[in-house]
Amino acid sequence: MTRKENTWEILRFGTPERVVGDIDPIHWASYFGANHENADGGGHHLPQGSRWQDLWGVTWFRERADAMGFPCGHPLQDLPSSLKTYRWLDTDDERLIGQVYTRAKECDRSTVFLAGAHRDTLWERAYLLCGMEDLMCYFYTEPAAVKELLHHIMDFQLGIAKHYLAVGVEVIGCSDDMGTQVAPLFSPEIMQEFFVPEYRRLFELYQAHGVIITFHSCGHILPLLETFIDLGINVLNPVQASANDLAEVRRITQGRMVLTGGLSSSLLVDGPPESIRAEVRCLLWLLGRDGGYFCAPDQGMP
Repeated sequence: MTRKENTWEILRFGTPERVVGDIDPIHWASYFGANHENADGGGHHLPQGSRWQDLWGVTWFRERADAMGFPCGHPLQDLPSSLKTYRWLDTDDERLIGQVYTRAKECDRSTVFLAGAHRDTLWERAYLLCGMEDLMCYFYTEPAAVKELLHHIMDFQLGIAKHYLAVGVEVIGCSDDMGTQVAPLFSPEIMQEFFVPEYRRLFELYQAHGVIITFHSCGHILPLLETFIDLGINVLNPVQASANDLAEVRRITQGRMVLTGGLSSSLLVDGPPESIRAEVRCLLWLLGRDGGYFCAPDQGMP
């Protein structure tokens, strides 16, 4: 069984030959700007103390050397007036999508999954543009403006999706951190009214082309699982162990949505190795005994 065949077995809730930590092997052909870059070399690779503005006009500051930058300037902070003058990115701009076509040519599709990223898919892109506290208020004070904002953001994602589909991506990675340690960041009513219709526009497009949809959300997302499944998400990452009942997550998702993660990153940091090995064995049984599980940390590790 090749590495790609082994991954397909996991995705199909089959019987893989090997345990792996993610869709593997994978080659990313993402648009320029997906990781908060700008055309002048700004990005999270800059040294501590750096400040830059990404292509969307969001200002970032890297306060710590061991962490990514933090957003500190938001071009759409004043809704709805700021929407009238904001210039949205052109998804046919060669500087954004040129590398999608270049990178797509660099992999052998028979052995490698070709993937594209929609980082900050909707919720995170909205609060980066507005500021999180202001956006939380705007759900109640300016609901029409928020819906207009989210529609513009998803128009952008759909424009990028057109290019991903043109090069034949098999996997797309979406990400919106929607949970705190104890609960989702917003109510089910807000999720259904503001976010679900926009997510559906993007996910139905990919479903129609047989593309695997992966979705990253940190925090407590148990109340959102049925919504994620209904939207057609195939793989959920990272299943944060400290914020969710893992057995309940698996009960709800078994045979319906593949899981990635579950291994406590704090345990990996603190050890000892024997405890890590024991936890891995436990998770392989709890989350993976009936297939559909990539065994991995529940947070990205340095």
